[in-house]
Amino acid sequence: GAIVDKKEAIGRGVISNLYQGEPILESRLAAPGAGGGLASTIPPGMRACAVKVDEVVGVAGFVTPGMHVDVLISGNPPGASDANTNSGPRVKTLLQDISVLSAGTDISRDNDGKPQQVQVVNLLVTPEQAEELSLASNQTKIQLVLRNPMDTKIAESPGTAVANLYADKNGAPPAAKP
Repeated sequence: GAIVDKKEAIGRGVISNLYQGEPILESRLAAPGAGGGLASTIPPGMRACAVKVDEVVGVAGFVTPGMHVDVLISGNPPGASDANTNSGPRVKTLLQDISVLSAGTDISRDNDGKPQQVQVVNLLVTPEQAEELSLASNQTKIQLVLRNPMDTKIAESPGTAVANLYADKNGAPPAAKP
C-alpha cells in the first residue's frame, strides 16, 4: 500500500495524518483526481455540514478535527405556546457521536451588511442528518457537547424543559420534630 513513485502522490489530497519518516500510504491520500482540501476527506455517502458556534466553543479550541460531539438543540417546539404546555423552551439531543472535520472562522454579514467573523465547525453527517442540522440551525439554538472518543454508545435521552430545571428534585422537606 505504499506509494513508491512520487508522481502518484503529487496533487492528491491528504485525508489522514502523515508522519515524518513513514512511507506515504495509498489509504492516506484522496483518490486521484479528487483534489485536496476538506472535500477530499469526506467519505462517499457522507456530507460536511457547517454549524455556527459561539466564541466559547470556537476560540477556546473546544472542538478540533477528529473529535466527536453530540449536537443539542434548544428552543420552543411547535405547539409549545398552547395553554396545556407551560414548560417553556426545551432542549433535546438531536445527533450523537458526530465527527468534527474542521473548526475555524468564516466571514459572514451582520444585519447591517457589515462583514463579521463567525466561528464555524464542519461536521461529518449523513444526508438525512444534514437536513435535520440545516433545519435546526435555522429554527433553534445549537450547542455542541464534547464526547470521550472511546464513548460511542448512543444514549436515550428524552430532553428536558425549563420547568424541570426548577422542579424540586429532593422531594418534600422532612417534617419538623415536635
